[in-house]
Parts: sequence; structure tokens; C-alpha cells
Amino acid sequence: MRKYNVINPELFALNRKRFTELMKPNSIAIFHSADQLTRNGDCFFPFRQNSDLFYLTGLDQEEVVLVLFPNCPKGKDYEAILFTKQTNDYIKVWEGYKYTKEDAAATSGISTVMWLDNMPMLLNELIILADRVYLNANENDRAASDVPVRDERLANELRAKYASHKFARLAPLMKKLRVIKSHYEIELMQKACDITEKAFRRVLNTTQQGQMEYEVEAEIIYEFIRNGATGHAYSPIIAGGPNACVLHYNDNNMPLRGGDLLLMDFGAEYANYAADLTRTIPVSGRFTERQKAVYNAVLRVKKAAEAMLRPDNNLADYSKEVGNVMESELIGLGLISKEDIANQKADWPAYKKYFMHGTSHHLGLDVHDLCERYTKFKVGMVFTCEPGIYIPEEGIGIRIEDDLLITETGVVNLMKNIPIEVEEIEDLMNK
Repeated sequence: MRKYNVINPELFALNRKRFTELMKPNSIAIFHSADQLTRNGDCFFPFRQNSDLFYLTGLDQEEVVLVLFPNCPKGKDYEAILFTKQTNDYIKVWEGYKYTKEDAAATSGISTVMWLDNMPMLLNELIILADRVYLNANENDRAASDVPVRDERLANELRAKYASHKFARLAPLMKKLRVIKSHYEIELMQKACDITEKAFRRVLNTTQQGQMEYEVEAEIIYEFIRNGATGHAYSPIIAGGPNACVLHYNDNNMPLRGGDLLLMDFGAEYANYAADLTRTIPVSGRFTERQKAVYNAVLRVKKAAEAMLRPDNNLADYSKEVGNVMESELIGLGLISKEDIANQKADWPAYKKYFMHGTSHHLGLDVHDLCERYTKFKVGMVFTCEPGIYIPEEGIGIRIEDDLLITETGVVNLMKNIPIEVEEIEDLMNK
């Protein structure tokens, strides 16, 4: 079960209210929990709840179904129903605690809770009463999986059984909602960021020449778990020296050499909400002049990019503006020339040789959170900001990343207390 503190059920009630206001009249929406995935033999991967179901219920357990039917003709008790599996003596001995009806109601704020055995007959009646059925699917535009998840399997069953019904997509509605964070969510994300800060400060105190990358990773996960995080929000990157030029380096198995830099991209997951931090530090505690010049160039780009994360901007224009700033910095570092810029391709600017990834992505229940990629920035959105410069020929890879909340008056940096300036990092490493 969860390691995090109890979450105010008002969060989930608010989320359900916002969702049902987007549904068309006389419609029913069905959300399923994530599968418990087999690792090998009779062993399972650690369970991670479907983000949409968690967003609407706060239930962190397998075999849970949420059914929403605003203004249900059957009565108010059927406008929001939770179905969960009934425990027994065997489950209690081998797996431990599972939600009681009372606990599921208290966690979610939903008063109607039933066992899964009751779902087939009741769901059939409710679907027959409805004109439209909303079904969920993974519509992250970067998703790539050949494994049919529970939502997909049961959606196929319902389409076959109720062929004359109208079916609609849930994902576009969830994207509209999840992209704007409530103050409850910001509090949980701040907690994730604060735990991440503790891990980074621990790394500053313990990193030394000759250490293995995985030893740094061990210091991070130690601090995560002891502070109530579930663990990593994503696979951590602990990349020393030239490994930092591999954008998704996850081996974390090489020794740290004096004089090299160490790029670390990691974040705690707290109450299923993600933090996403990147910092680059000198293994021996001091940056060389060249390392410092590149680091400060990245930091200047980051500070300029933060000012562009404002309402009514958009990712396309934002990326172009950040690219212009990066272009100038790379010229100053002697990495590209004005001739390179004059000869660049429209779809691959010269600066992309040393900064080839995007600057920002949405953050929330998923580290690459649901979003409407082509809409304008709005108050309440949370973005990462993570420019980088990668110079394989010099063995230098530097990325700096914070998590930022867009407000009407500018961004609020959820990681403002995490050391970032060269002098602060060096001072803490040499105490």
C-alpha cells in the first residue's frame, strides 16, 4: 500500500465534478485500474495505478473500476460508483490489506461502493439506460506499447456487446483537466520536489572520485524511501563524463573519474505525482573553466526560457525562442559559427548539434503528463524547463532542469530551494 500521507478527498471530488461537467447528457464513463503486470513466473512488477483512475478516486489498488453517470435515471446513488474486489482470509494472509467499502468511500469521497462481483449486472443496466459510453485509452502521443491494457481489453468487449450504442473518447476530456493543476495537486508535487531536494543535497555531500554511478543512485533512492516517496518517478539517469551525452542513459554502472562532470536526472514520486530534476556537478568538487563556461551558458538559457513560460505562449513559439537564445550561447562558446547558421536546414537548426531535445514538457501524475500539445500555455500548468549542451568531443554533457508552475504574474519554481549556481554547488561539495 501507499507510503504517502492521506490525501484530502476533496481533491478527487473536485476532479470528478470538473470531469462530469464536460460529459454530454445521459452518458456513462468507465475507468479501470491498471493491470498487475507479471514480471516472470509467479512474480509481479510493483503495482502503479492508472493515473486517470487515481486522479478521480485516489484509490491505489488493483482491480478497481469507477463508473460515472451524471443524473442517472436510477437515482443519485448511481451517479458515481466504485467497484473493488472483496478480500478474503487467503488474500489477507498472502497479500495483506485491501480496501474495505468504508475505506474506499473515505479515500475517494464516493459513497456508493460495491464489490466487483456486483458489477456485470448493474453495469449492463446502466449502459442500457445511457445514450453514450465514454471509454478510456492511453492517448499520450508518445506512447508505444504492444500490450493491450485493461481499459483497452474491456473497451473492445463493450463495443462488441453494445454495438448499437454511441461510444466516445475519454482521453481528450482528461487532457483538458489534468493539464491544469489544482492547489491540492501543487501541494503534492511540491512534496515530491522537496524530497528530491533532500536527495540532491545528500548527493552533494557523498559524491567522490572512484565512486560508481550506481552508488550515487543508491544514495538517491535511500533518501526517497526514508521520506515517504514511492520511489523514482522514472528511471534515473546517473551519467558521469561522456555518458552524459547519451540523453536516455540508464546503465548507471561506470566509475566516476576526477575532472569529469556528473549529470543526474531523477525525481521522486510522491502520492503518484512526479518531480523531475536535472543537475550537473563536478565529480572532484570544482568545475574547470571550460566546464564552468558551458554550465553558465546552459543556466542563462534556462533563465531566459523561464521568462517565456507565460500564459498565451505555446510550445512551438517557445521552442523557437529558446533556440535563438541557445544559438547565441553556442556561438559564444565557439561551438557553432555564423556560417553554420547561414547554411543550416530549416528543420534542423545549427544549434541542434549540441542541443537536440525539447526544452519543456508537462508534469503531473505522469512525468510526461497528459497535455494538449498545440494549445496555449495557461495558468495552472506545470512544466519542466531543461536546456542542455552536449559536446561528445570534449566529454562534456550539461543539463539543468527545474519544475515550474505558470501563474498570472510569472512562474513559481517548485525547486527554488535546490542548489543550482556554480558557486553554491562547489561550496556544498567542499564543506
